[in-house]
Amino acid sequence: MESALLYDRLQFAVTASFHYLFPQLTMGLALLLLYLRTRDLLSSDDHFHHVARFWTGIFALSFAFGVVTGIPLEFQFGTNWAKFSNHTGGVIGQTLAMEGVFAFFLESSFLGILLFGEKRFSRRVQWVAAFMLFLGSWLSGYFILATNAWMQHPVAYQVAEDGRLFVDSLSGLLTNPWLYWQFAHNMTAAVVTGSFAMAALGAFYMLSGQHLPHAKTCLRTGVVFGTIASLLMIAPTGHESARQVFEFQPIKGAAMEGLFRSERGADIVLIGQPNMETMTIDNPLVVPDVLSLVLYYDLYANVKGLDVFSPREWPDNIPLLYYSYHIMAGLGTILVAIMGFALLWLWRGRLFRANWLLWLLMLSAPFPYIATTAGWMTAELGRQPWLVYGLLHTSDGLSPLVHAGNALFTLIGFLGIYLFLGLLFLFLMAETIRHGPTEAAPTGPVPG
Repeated sequence: MESALLYDRLQFAVTASFHYLFPQLTMGLALLLLYLRTRDLLSSDDHFHHVARFWTGIFALSFAFGVVTGIPLEFQFGTNWAKFSNHTGGVIGQTLAMEGVFAFFLESSFLGILLFGEKRFSRRVQWVAAFMLFLGSWLSGYFILATNAWMQHPVAYQVAEDGRLFVDSLSGLLTNPWLYWQFAHNMTAAVVTGSFAMAALGAFYMLSGQHLPHAKTCLRTGVVFGTIASLLMIAPTGHESARQVFEFQPIKGAAMEGLFRSERGADIVLIGQPNMETMTIDNPLVVPDVLSLVLYYDLYANVKGLDVFSPREWPDNIPLLYYSYHIMAGLGTILVAIMGFALLWLWRGRLFRANWLLWLLMLSAPFPYIATTAGWMTAELGRQPWLVYGLLHTSDGLSPLVHAGNALFTLIGFLGIYLFLGLLFLFLMAETIRHGPTEAAPTGPVPG
């Protein structure tokens, strides 16, 4: 059973991590596309129309791969986690069904208008389609995060006579106190991903001397949105999310920070290696008293460490949790610095000629993906040993008839399929970038 649990967790971790590479880009681009369509609606030429149409194609490509890679996740609830589905389906089924409606119907319908309705609809209608695409994309994210928020902090449920859980209040489920900052932080991170992708592609075109007017627009848009979103990702959304963890899941918070013993005036560890034998941080670089200050606004506040909790309640891989959190936080700081430099150079009118900074923007495109993956690892590893915090242990949610060999076989199959899909996506994206934005004026749209 232990090996089956390991392989089931690995399989879901692999499929979820790979899948989320695509939605984070589409959710971030949805806001940027709405901005570009707004500029197109207000402008008298076709420049923003070309840029918006080009990025709509990239959105569609990422959306398609997100759909393909997301479907197996829903099936795994029934195949690998049947007890979890049976026990909690009366709750999570509500939000997952609503997400499906918005993801597959609202998003795909209005994306179709933007892709194929250029000769039939005015720019005003295309702006409405872009707004609905943004709304559908972010609502889809909201319902998925409502599901995860309930697993992190269960609310608005009742227990039936057979022990299964059902929704007690749909409004309570959708206004979970955990959800507010989780949604704000997640969607801000998605905008960071979209902004870095847009700025990186603009930098690539500038360095290669291609599509220069489009490159400058991509750089301006990506840098401005990226700077704002990167700052918001740290404060208030990241800061309040961390305070929320220490309020509702103090064990996760202590493990994230490597706080093995409770401290009054707790230090924050910037760099160090957790030593599980001595229950200390080796080679630490700390800022004194800052953890107490940022969590409780008091330099001498007491912060609970792992020592006040039973080891049976600790996350099962504290070093990995610790490193995931610090990678996320460290990269978040780096992203702010990169976009801050870029915005300063843009304001001074020197960005388009600063090749070193263009190279930096282009090569930093993977950083948001790494940061968001580390962030989700932090959230999910820290919830262990609970599948639903305080209600259902992870080991109690498995499918009884799916054994270790079955889980390992399908895990290997997923790895092969996702390798193929990843290479296919990179090939199609490279072809899209190689063709670049269409330079010729559009023939079809009716003026808005």
